[in-house]
Amino acid sequence: MKAKGKRILVVDDELSIQRILRQNLLMSGYEVLVAGEGRQAIEMVQQHHPDLILLDLCLPGYLDGLDVCVEARKITSAPIIVLSALANEKQKVRALDLGADDYLTKPFGSDELLARVRACLRRSNPAEVAMENQPTTLISDDGYIRMNVEQRTVRAGEQEVRLTPTEFELLRQLMQKAGKVLTHRALLQAIWGPEYGEEADYLRVYVRQLRRKIEKEPSRPQYILTEPGIGYMFRTREET
Repeated sequence: MKAKGKRILVVDDELSIQRILRQNLLMSGYEVLVAGEGRQAIEMVQQHHPDLILLDLCLPGYLDGLDVCVEARKITSAPIIVLSALANEKQKVRALDLGADDYLTKPFGSDELLARVRACLRRSNPAEVAMENQPTTLISDDGYIRMNVEQRTVRAGEQEVRLTPTEFELLRQLMQKAGKVLTHRALLQAIWGPEYGEEADYLRVYVRQLRRKIEKEPSRPQYILTEPGIGYMFRTREET
């Protein structure tokens, strides 16, 4: 997708990292904002409404990166890519669970970062989804879950459910192929991009989040089913 008009907020306290990220993003056509600590980052999200946030976890001051994730998710659905030297698996899962869309471990290459930025922006672009030759409305067999693809809305029963772009795209992929088991690799590549395939932990986090939002009993899911070791499926009547 075109970078023109897309605003990215870089949240990192290291000046050298700020300069490198800013330069690479500007050269790719993005507008760039920079924050050096958590409270400033939240203020910039409120004032400037960035299209994407690049977020370090180790920040000075009152709010660390995980706090910023939580607070940002209260006011924006813009994708958040964590950029962190912390490679611990539990830390990665926690960041995803608190609202991050992707997690990139430092050091990383500029090409890899820009590819992930493009993938996240694609998922958050309703126009791109609407252009596909796909149904504009997806409904579970019992009518309980309804998705309007063009308007980017989801209802579970009588309640409208607020989903992040990544959650929305995961649910869309599952509902479009209801009754079919989608492998971890197929889902990762369809949602995050062709560079992905081994990050099954991403899917576990997002499936858990989706179940909390759309299932009547998240601990006993009726709609998003797990095929252990393989992938996930959106249930149809034939599977009840």
